[in-house]
Amino acid sequence: MKEVGIYIHIPFCKKKCEYCDFFSYSGKENLIPRYVEAILKNIEKEKNTLKNYKINTIYIGGGTPSFIDSKYIVKIIEKLKESFNIISKAEITIEINPGTINEKKIIDYKKLGINRISIGLQAVQNELLKMLGRIHSYDGFLNTYNLVKENGFENINIDLMIGLPNQTIQNVKQSLNEVIKLNPKHISVYSLIVEPGTNIEDKINKGILTLPKDDVERKMYYIVKEILKKNNYEHYEISNFGKKGFYSNHNMNCWNQEQYLGFGAGSHSYFENKRYSLIDDIELYIENIENCEFDKNIIVHEIQTEEEKRKEYMLLGLRKIDGVSISSFEQKFRINPLFYFRFEISKLEEEGLIEVDLDNIKLTKKGLDFANIVWEEFI
Repeated sequence: MKEVGIYIHIPFCKKKCEYCDFFSYSGKENLIPRYVEAILKNIEKEKNTLKNYKINTIYIGGGTPSFIDSKYIVKIIEKLKESFNIISKAEITIEINPGTINEKKIIDYKKLGINRISIGLQAVQNELLKMLGRIHSYDGFLNTYNLVKENGFENINIDLMIGLPNQTIQNVKQSLNEVIKLNPKHISVYSLIVEPGTNIEDKINKGILTLPKDDVERKMYYIVKEILKKNNYEHYEISNFGKKGFYSNHNMNCWNQEQYLGFGAGSHSYFENKRYSLIDDIELYIENIENCEFDKNIIVHEIQTEEEKRKEYMLLGLRKIDGVSISSFEQKFRINPLFYFRFEISKLEEEGLIEVDLDNIKLTKKGLDFANIVWEEFI
């Protein structure tokens, strides 16, 4: 029986962060009950679609899933268990943010079988947290982390960011060293991407905030890799580091071009060679489902040809530090990638951006710096 992942999008937040352009809202809490009921109906609608599949991962993201009452998370997980065949060792992750969590919620998550917690920290310096528009202090994060640990969760991820306005290399080192003391199983480190229309973009354009120079941001990234490697975190994907045996299965499914189904407004799916999303209008998403007009929520982005699947497999696979397995590519597509992409690979090898070993095609250190150039070769 084939396997598939599930993604649930909870677009509610206590406060929108300055840098955030994800599909999320603050101030629409009145819609939470109807929204959750819509997700439950959406899940029911797909029972037959997934009757021949096993669910290997469930990821509840947002927004801030921990912002809503845990009774709603209980309803969603119970509906998933009732509707689908979830494997016994499925990875079930929920994102939480300090300032939105309490012990009752954590206990409810544990009882549900949620076994992985991802906590948004971003930095340990309170002045940077305030600049980002976060609703918590570092002490607030520590209280949240300790609460999660005390209630029996071992598989914990902590999110950090680099390349922030006013952030120094020393700030990055301090954030890493403080987080490492907590010994989480997984650490994600993302570079700030200044998205159009965000408050942080407006402040940068007005000169209120200043981004670090490119060479400083690259140095931050090298320091991240060096410090985490010394502390036994394996760098397995451009932005992700995990202790042995604690890579994110949800992440790896995405980079390995595995299938997943999204539920909730703004969620994305990759299923049966089709990439599609659900509309990012929460009121309309709810109304369409209440009217049993499910198809009105679907936006199809791509129905892949075999050639497009091969290109995408390379693009996704090169995000992994181990790169693309030549034998896995051959097994999936019945052709050798060294032959199929011989012109692209030859050019990128000459430029020192990728390297080929016994069974892998992967980015070099230089390739990590110029990954966008590599992607363009395969588009």
